Amino acid sequence: VQLQASGGGLVQPGGSLRLSCVISGLDLEYYAIGWFRQAPGKEREGVSCINRSNRNTPAYTDYADSVKGRFAISRDNVKKTVYLQMNSLEPEDTAVYYCAVTRWGITMATMTWGGMNYWGRGTLVTVSS
Repeated sequence: VQLQASGGGLVQPGGSLRLSCVISGLDLEYYAIGWFRQAPGKEREGVSCINRSNRNTPAYTDYADSVKGRFAISRDNVKKTVYLQMNSLEPEDTAVYYCAVTRWGITMATMTWGGMNYWGRGTLVTVSS
């Protein structure tokens, strides 16, 4: 199983970026995905998560309070890719962003880095003028 995050870079405050996480080696349809980030000198924290979906119900999503209203998570099971659209970026969003997957349903209250099943390498997001 491999998870490859990309899309990071340098952006000015107020700008936008879209991160992608391509996941191979498993059937993504049966997994929930979480985005985490780790800022310099700080602990890793959960940012957002998206659960499995079915024909009648859209996938449940959840966000950290610090990014609600600014970030949006989505998934494309056919492309085996999860996205994190980040708008109105702030310097405090500067961090290495990671994606991870789990077979279990998750919320921001229950999602932990150690509780995921597979993890990817990060992509650096720098928000600075």
